[in-house]
Amino acid sequence: MSAAGSEIGALVGHHEPPLPQTTIPLIVDLDRTLCRSDTMHEALIGLVASRPVWIFRLPSWLSSGKKGFKHALADQRTVDPAQLPYDQDVVNLIETARAEGRQVALISASDHRQVSAVADHLGLFDEAVGTGATGVPDNLSGQAKADYLVGRFGEKGFDYVGDSAADLAVWAVARQAYGIRVSAGTAKKAQAQGTRLLALGEAVPELPALLRACRPHQWAKNLLVLLPVLTAHDLSHLPAALLGMLCFSLAASAIYIVNDLADLPSDRAHPRKRFRPFAAGMASAKNGLILACGLLAVSGLAALLLLPVAFFWTLLVYLVVTSAYSFSLKRKMMVDVVALAALYTLRIVAGSAATGIVLSPWLLVFSMFLFFALATIKRQAELEDMLVRGSDKTAGRNMMVGDLPILQAMSIGAAQAAVLVFALYSQDPQVQENFSKPDMLLLICPVLFFWLGRMQLLTRRGHMTDDPIVFTFRDRVGLICGALMLAIFVIAGR
Repeated sequence: MSAAGSEIGALVGHHEPPLPQTTIPLIVDLDRTLCRSDTMHEALIGLVASRPVWIFRLPSWLSSGKKGFKHALADQRTVDPAQLPYDQDVVNLIETARAEGRQVALISASDHRQVSAVADHLGLFDEAVGTGATGVPDNLSGQAKADYLVGRFGEKGFDYVGDSAADLAVWAVARQAYGIRVSAGTAKKAQAQGTRLLALGEAVPELPALLRACRPHQWAKNLLVLLPVLTAHDLSHLPAALLGMLCFSLAASAIYIVNDLADLPSDRAHPRKRFRPFAAGMASAKNGLILACGLLAVSGLAALLLLPVAFFWTLLVYLVVTSAYSFSLKRKMMVDVVALAALYTLRIVAGSAATGIVLSPWLLVFSMFLFFALATIKRQAELEDMLVRGSDKTAGRNMMVGDLPILQAMSIGAAQAAVLVFALYSQDPQVQENFSKPDMLLLICPVLFFWLGRMQLLTRRGHMTDDPIVFTFRDRVGLICGALMLAIFVIAGR
């Protein structure tokens, strides 16, 4: 069969004469096999994301056992099968079996309603059975699934496609065992029990995908934590500021992961975001949540033990606001833009809290105007992309293409106000005491005009494909503008 790859392991033991090929049914698992993700985990995350209070019902669901938990969860939410990332190698194997006239069944440990929904959507199966189906007494996983299939088709009376160590018991009683992206450890266990395992697709390490989900390129935004040290010209506080930046970066990565998991339906409907690790099924939701919890723990402990308590509370506020943004605020008109601007400014406040450097009120006002301008640019970029795709509204956001002129006007106005406030900041008596040549700071104003104006034009022309600050660090002209402003700042302070 062309869909099968290289053989793993060796088949040992005595065999009965094989049945005719056309009488052997093909049994396919759902989670991490036919579907590259786990439907139960996705349904659970989607339920908690949309209705957080339901998290308090989980302990009572868990007390009823796996079957009871899956039933209670499916009562509230199942995953739309049209949004799931299906594995083409498995689909090809199914289509080949159907072309040979073989029966194909989808049998999974997921709740029967989820399994039936997937089968109905794909139209590739003669039968679909899941946990909770009539006549299925147990959670259809591991040995329970093996016993069920032997009772239905007899030992060695079916072929089976699975993906993990949970399928070892089923593979042992199948005529032919197929493994989709099986790990080396699972392959060795299959070989040890005498299973001839045919590999579909190659096992891809999940760690690179999880690291990509952390979005380390977004850590550039956390350089704002260092701004108080720059304005004060006091490098003695740099170690504390760098540690604060690391804490913010780890916490931000955790929030990115949670945000991606909560946004799975809308990400899968997006032309670019559907390739993100969780949306594409390259990383599991369970491992993503574990990594997010670990990053939050490291970030929180470092902030609490190694930095002033004021920084810890600032980090906590950042986490609360970011979480609120991920689960609610980003869906509310204009609230999302104000929240984004506040989160940028909060990074500068965190730098002050980590180092004890008092910020100028002018600098905070400048930051609010500047970051409001950048936040509206980010929204404009998304709307410009929608305009190109011919879409009027976006999934999961309260944005319409018709909002573009208003956002552009607000962004331009905020950008000009930011330049004006910076000019006033440069003339503040307290600021001038910290600079030997304070009037040189005014030279930053034309650079700001150029940089912000160019960002507006690039956005309007459809070239802004990322967060504006991250885009600047990838843009040669933007880097030159940043270096020039930094040089003026340093020279003015000498």
